[in-house]
Amino acid sequence: MANYFSLILVALTLITGLIWLVDSLVFAPKRKARLQAAATAEGARYGEDPQLPYLVDTSQQIFPVIAFVLVLRSFLYEPFQIPSGSMMPTLLVGDFILVEKFAYGVKDPVFRTKLIETGVPERGDVVVFKYPEDPSIDYIKRVIGLPGDTVVYQNKQVYIKPKCESGNDCSKLKAVPLTFQERGEFVQDMAQLMRYTEDLGTVEHDILRHPVREISPVNFYTQPGTRSNEWIVPEGQYFVLGDNRDNSRDSRFWGFVPDANLVGKAVAIWISFEFERSPSDFLPTWVPTGVRFERAGGIH
Repeated sequence: MANYFSLILVALTLITGLIWLVDSLVFAPKRKARLQAAATAEGARYGEDPQLPYLVDTSQQIFPVIAFVLVLRSFLYEPFQIPSGSMMPTLLVGDFILVEKFAYGVKDPVFRTKLIETGVPERGDVVVFKYPEDPSIDYIKRVIGLPGDTVVYQNKQVYIKPKCESGNDCSKLKAVPLTFQERGEFVQDMAQLMRYTEDLGTVEHDILRHPVREISPVNFYTQPGTRSNEWIVPEGQYFVLGDNRDNSRDSRFWGFVPDANLVGKAVAIWISFEFERSPSDFLPTWVPTGVRFERAGGIH
């Protein structure tokens, strides 16, 4: 839907802008000449065109608004809604977030060609990207592995060996430090999820673990020459995971996120709604039951 909306915005901006431009260059001078000739024939003083054609007037009214929204949404910030619990506890269903579109390069809104380099993802960034198996769908996950890294996920633990440029004194594969926080705030399939703080070096964030469930290794995406549950991140691509580790379809299943698929960096929650209605309620389930004002703020 977001892709179609971008195309609609571009089309409306071009159409309304073209109508305004053609009228200004072609039809407005003709109208002015007719009015001036009529005023001269009647011995009256020429005045401005009292009324524009409806289509031209409408285009002039909405073009600045649509153009502003297009620039804001395509190059600066775009709103997204969190539809699933794969990023809990960082992001909850009903969170509405802002994504910084220029964080990883300025791209055109139609063909998504990178026009200006502005930066690259860092480990720990929460990123929105086009799902590699279906680019019409937007996904949101956390960057765990950078190009050249070796990532291992075993027994619910992430291990990382950073890329070594020199080949000498390279870091060994190390477990990402975890600190247990609590159990019971989040429940899934009748089980109380365990909450940990994960330290990625420059970023600390919380994750959730199911006490029993573990994703089956037979579903994992693997590479030739590596062990099961081990990935070497190619250049120009990224390894991403959901913070709700046992309820997330991510790089462990479908591979890496190419740089070309990146949409932007999730930077803030601007509003958060609760949706706790059942299908039997009088009001539809999409009508919020409350607002979580305390969730507004930056994303870590």
